Amino acid sequence: MEMQETREQLEQELQQIAKWEKEQNGSSWLDRIGRIPFAVLDRLTPKFIRDKLGVALNEIGRFIQSGGSYLISPKAMMKKLAKASGQPDAELKPKDVARLPLRVMDDTALDLSRSRANLAAIEGAASGIGGIFTIAADIPAMIGISLKVLQEIALCYGYYPADPQERLFILKCLQFASSDVVGKKAVLQELANFEKADTGKEVFSQIQGWREVVTTYRDNFGWRKLFQAVPVAGILFGSVVNKNSLDGIAEAGRMLYRKRRIMERLRELDSPVALEG
Repeated sequence: MEMQETREQLEQELQQIAKWEKEQNGSSWLDRIGRIPFAVLDRLTPKFIRDKLGVALNEIGRFIQSGGSYLISPKAMMKKLAKASGQPDAELKPKDVARLPLRVMDDTALDLSRSRANLAAIEGAASGIGGIFTIAADIPAMIGISLKVLQEIALCYGYYPADPQERLFILKCLQFASSDVVGKKAVLQELANFEKADTGKEVFSQIQGWREVVTTYRDNFGWRKLFQAVPVAGILFGSVVNKNSLDGIAEAGRMLYRKRRIMERLRELDSPVALEG
């Protein structure tokens, strides 16, 4: 199973991703203001709900360390990718997926992203019925959907989420989508050396920062979630906000994994074996 892109094509794709990265310059002051309403809501929410929310959010730490209940099975994804590549009967493995054309990876990842965004919209509408009290259930549910789609995107590009190092990359994708412009730049700098650094030895020290990611992720809802606190009316707002949030997370995952795969293919073209061939 051979790759089909030329060096020129890969470099052009990389330029498009670089353009996207430059466009990720959200308003940092607006992000900070957006956290204020949620801070108020947090104080108004009964303690037992906040405690329950805290327990649910802690699950993301368990995902990074052990996969927990969020770790998905790659079998269905492999079948989907095999079908998309025109080999419906093939039994693909992540290492086989790594050799698929970028077009197959991109199309499959985009299809999954749209499906998960629709699921997030339905979940947001359901949680908007009860206003402020069901927001407590909405956020951990969104974290679960987000982790699921990022794992699926990882598999689309030939990376295996069962690897602790890969779950760290997924965490960085989530962090990127949830950060302001300064945070986004920091994540991009970290990921620039992700393959070069010996992250395998540092995984369990780096995951200590997951709590900050969870806090940022929660606060990111901010003013957008404020209207969902109104019972019944929150159905519409919850649906729209959740869909937009999942769209952003999935887009970040696709772009960052796509960039990583392209960089790896360019390195392969520069390898002595490739040059000899």
